[in-house]
Amino acid sequence: MKKPSSCTAYLMKAICFIPLYFCFLSCDMLGTSASVGGKGELRISFASGQDALTRSGLDVPDTSDFTLTVKDSEGNVIYDGKYGDSPESMEVNAGSYSVYVVSCEFSRPAFSSPQFGDEQCVVVPEGETVNVRLVCSQLNSGIRLNVDPGFLRAYPDGVLFLKAAAGKLMYGYSEKRMAYFSPGNVSLVLSDGGNDQTLLTKKLAAQDMLVLDVSVAESSGSTGGSSQSAGRISVAVDTTRNWITDSFVIGGDDGKGSETSDALTVAQAMASVGEEDVWVSGYIVGGDLSSSSASFEAPFSSRTNIVLGPRSSTSTRSSCISVQLPSGELRDALNLVDNPDLLGRKVCIRGDVVESYYGLTGLKNITEYEFQ
Repeated sequence: MKKPSSCTAYLMKAICFIPLYFCFLSCDMLGTSASVGGKGELRISFASGQDALTRSGLDVPDTSDFTLTVKDSEGNVIYDGKYGDSPESMEVNAGSYSVYVVSCEFSRPAFSSPQFGDEQCVVVPEGETVNVRLVCSQLNSGIRLNVDPGFLRAYPDGVLFLKAAAGKLMYGYSEKRMAYFSPGNVSLVLSDGGNDQTLLTKKLAAQDMLVLDVSVAESSGSTGGSSQSAGRISVAVDTTRNWITDSFVIGGDDGKGSETSDALTVAQAMASVGEEDVWVSGYIVGGDLSSSSASFEAPFSSRTNIVLGPRSSTSTRSSCISVQLPSGELRDALNLVDNPDLLGRKVCIRGDVVESYYGLTGLKNITEYEFQ
């Protein structure tokens, strides 16, 4: 993972633990003021293939919905909002900046809440353009319990909790969701008859995803399945479902595109030429295509095509895919001549990904659309 400045080495060692203001201090240590008079340009994008999570079963938002924050070394906010709404290029004073992106807020234990992000410090020299490539990794950790039916018989009134410094979650015997925690110690606690018993404590790092098998060896003298007659409790890591560290990768498109909720992004569509009848998600950023140009500002003159970009502010032709609008209802609904208010609107469109339409990767034979 390459970063544009020397301060990143410390940041990435503890990306989940270092508050953002430490990044400001580190940026300040670079010795460059955030306002030295001259101007430079900051361009921020996700590294190639950083558009979706390949690990099935994790509900991660599209990168366009990630929250992007850019601050100068004095803590002044340059941008704070959705990545998809951020400008393609930011003119800034020459100096040092912190760039932070995160998929969701996460401060307390929660079910089904994986958090992904990246944090970088960069220096923008006067008169130069700096390209920041965001490379996201998982910032929190997770645990899922696999409770043996015998445990319920032995402890019918017992309640299992997963407990960390920031809070705890009750884990029902039939619960199947992943419970997420900030990196650190997480304990499995059995509460039964007013007594709490810590069954196991694990120290989890960022990206650690554990499945714990919870079972009990019932005593031969058990008569009612009560806790007094239960035998030894066993908690073991199920190594066949123990997802650790680099098993999470942001990127890839295997099996994507069959539903609007799993639509290909613009970048993934560019790498999926030949795919047919798939959903592609992007922002309507222009139209009036020719073999070498596109218009990104109203008024528009062509009803036969539009271009989709990875963010609403995209104005670089090579960053887009082209869309052929067939005559009829779809053309009437999506063309920018009759619907100028659609400029910047996010949409999912279903069709075939072709190698070239007006010199860009294109989407043809479209059959459906859905605004997001």
